[in-house]
Amino acid sequence: MIRLVVVDDHPLFRDGLRGLLESLPGMQVIGEAGDGATAIALAEQLRPDVMLIDVAMPGVNGIAATAEISALAPTVAVLVVTMLDDDASLLAAVRAGARGYLRKDASREEVRIAVEAVAQGQSVLAPGLVARLLASAGTRPPARAFPELTEREEEVLRLVAAGRTNADIAATLALSLKTVRNHLSNILAKLRVADRAQAALRAREAGL
Repeated sequence: MIRLVVVDDHPLFRDGLRGLLESLPGMQVIGEAGDGATAIALAEQLRPDVMLIDVAMPGVNGIAATAEISALAPTVAVLVVTMLDDDASLLAAVRAGARGYLRKDASREEVRIAVEAVAQGQSVLAPGLVARLLASAGTRPPARAFPELTEREEEVLRLVAAGRTNADIAATLALSLKTVRNHLSNILAKLRVADRAQAALRAREAGL
């Protein structure tokens, strides 16, 4: 059973997220908070497996709370769930110790996959954010090395080139294995290569 705490200053969203999580098998919401200070206290008191935390909150915001929780209760995985998708917020959350970053418009399945992944010690980023994180860190070459690919397919290809398995890619991007396989099939067809090894070689040659 994955033990969860929901942290958001909007009661309606907090209730909705709690209801979604409690409807998923193997998950139990054991607490909730409307601000960062309370979240930090609950992290120390309850030691949940995962805390889902918003960024913009009064008083101690989600980034500051994440940093404090990471220091005081390092076994607690923080999954940021927010409407903010700017580079500054993303990078700040990752640097503060968040294991995942989802937008509030994520689907039920994306939330499930993300929670399970961070609970297992993996990292998860919402669609479009992997490439932006790499770009902000200065590790990505000029965009669109393969303009025939969608942004999501390029993210998958980048992870394939890094030697990640389909299961790893699914967890990182909050996708199902079937969706990853479908993206990979599209990539092979668009790049006109026979297998993932050739696709990875093309990606590395392009500096992806």
